[in-house]
Amino acid sequence: MLGKEGRLFVLGYALAAIYEGPVANLRHNLNEVVASLGCTVELQINNTRAAWRVSTAPLRTVFKDLLGSKETLRAETQNISNFFEDLDAQVNSDTGYTPEDATGLEETARSGGTHRAVASRHRLSTQKMYELKTKLRCSNIVNRAILSCRRWFDKRHEQCMQRISIPLLNHLLCLPMKFKFFCGIAKVMEVWCHSRIPVEGNFGQTYDSVNQSVHGLYGEFSATIDLKEEKQAGLLGLNPGWEHVSTEVRDYVRGQEAKLERALELLHVLLSFTFLLILHASFSYMDRYNGDIRFDNIYISTYFCQIDERRRKLGRRTLLPLRKAEKKTVIFPYGPTIQASEMRNVVRELMGTLPVLLLLLVLCGLDWALYSTFDTIRHHSFLQYSFHSSHRLEVKVGGDSMLARLLRKTVGALNTSSETMVESNNMPCLPQPVCLNARAYLRTGLPVGLLVCLCLLQAFGYRLRRVIAAFYFPKREKKRVLFLYNELLRKRAAFTKLRRAAIIRQARQQRAPRHHLTDILHHRCPLLRPWLRRRCVVCQAPETPESYVCLTPDCEAVYCRSCWDDMRQRCPVCTPREELSSSACSDSNDDATYAE
Repeated sequence: MLGKEGRLFVLGYALAAIYEGPVANLRHNLNEVVASLGCTVELQINNTRAAWRVSTAPLRTVFKDLLGSKETLRAETQNISNFFEDLDAQVNSDTGYTPEDATGLEETARSGGTHRAVASRHRLSTQKMYELKTKLRCSNIVNRAILSCRRWFDKRHEQCMQRISIPLLNHLLCLPMKFKFFCGIAKVMEVWCHSRIPVEGNFGQTYDSVNQSVHGLYGEFSATIDLKEEKQAGLLGLNPGWEHVSTEVRDYVRGQEAKLERALELLHVLLSFTFLLILHASFSYMDRYNGDIRFDNIYISTYFCQIDERRRKLGRRTLLPLRKAEKKTVIFPYGPTIQASEMRNVVRELMGTLPVLLLLLVLCGLDWALYSTFDTIRHHSFLQYSFHSSHRLEVKVGGDSMLARLLRKTVGALNTSSETMVESNNMPCLPQPVCLNARAYLRTGLPVGLLVCLCLLQAFGYRLRRVIAAFYFPKREKKRVLFLYNELLRKRAAFTKLRRAAIIRQARQQRAPRHHLTDILHHRCPLLRPWLRRRCVVCQAPETPESYVCLTPDCEAVYCRSCWDDMRQRCPVCTPREELSSSACSDSNDDATYAE
């Protein structure tokens, strides 16, 4: 239970506590906001509907009055139609020009690239048609003037010849009456007919509009409204009506809550099978304990101390007390603190719990922030709706003309009056957030705190695991301890050889020039000096006044006092390998004698 399997079990309960604590409160507060938004939407819809009904009431009254007086309006519009018939007859009349003139003008229009004339009259607009007729009438008047002028000259010539009977003299004196070519001067007016025709540019459009309106007056005074409803996918994949938006959103949120509840139930079911993981881990440890003699064989047990004491009595080389470098690779099971070889695993497990701890802190902070926001909204978002409508309209149309009577029947229907007052507020729609109390935070944080404690107690649990295995397999435990003792003897015999490369590498790093910033911090920041001091090249302990510095030039390797004694007061950095090996062999003749 103190290992990974136990932490997994506690992790499940920690997640469940987080869900039942800040997550559930977040869900409740968000549901309150959703309900508040839905209520606000419905309130706005109701207020808008009431305002719309009040504002459109006069218009509906006008339409009802117009439909009620349609017979009278029909009679009035009949009079308008009669007056319009004169204008319509004038526009559609073909009088004032001859077919020959129309044919000639048509040929002129074709040569100029214009629209077809009379032959394609039904394809022309009213404006073009009326302009064409006006041009034809103008040209007809000019032609008739020229013809009349020629007849006048012929008549005057005949009268002149009758009054002057002297031959040859009468032809000479009546010669000016033959100048009929002066009548062609009237052709100049025909140019004006084509270029500066006195017809307004919007006459045709106005005529068509009036004609359509007049003909539309013959129909019934009725209206048909076609409504087409288009349903679009709304928020969150729903398609609700405005009146039911709050209910639809609330149902969607409840559906998501049900899914989360089922996931939580599945998590509880999986946690109930955690004991299977514990059994599997126990049997796996037992198999590796009996099968691999190096597995988890790093404990300085009581039997280890007995072997060392027996060798001391026999005058042989012993291991206890261990060197600093050796202490980092083994564990003293009776030590009350977490040791160096255990610290790496503990730190790794603590880093594994960091996401859960951050999740708890983020959710608690988010819950508090949302509660503060929603509570501020609740206290400062109160709105009082006051809708006052007063409609008083009076239109007076004077006169006895037909248009005046028509306006009195239409615009006069606006003579309505109404007064409405609606008052409401959004108090029922304000959110009601809930804040977690200290007990809820404590209940949520306890499983996470227990998870962190299990990470710290994992080292002691692993020690206990080894003790239990040794209790059931004592012979195997003795073999394992004996193997560990002999292994440490071999490593100590070759300690200098094995550590020489690492010691030289550390010494080179110390001899490397330090950064200028490091020297400044060392001189000006006394608090940082413990971290900026040189360290022992063997055990990495900080330099102290008792530390030994190699006196060899260009070496200056730093050793703590115990490591210097372990090196037999010979610096592996500046001592040749041959001398170092011969010294080690001569000083430890009994290293080949192993414990039994």
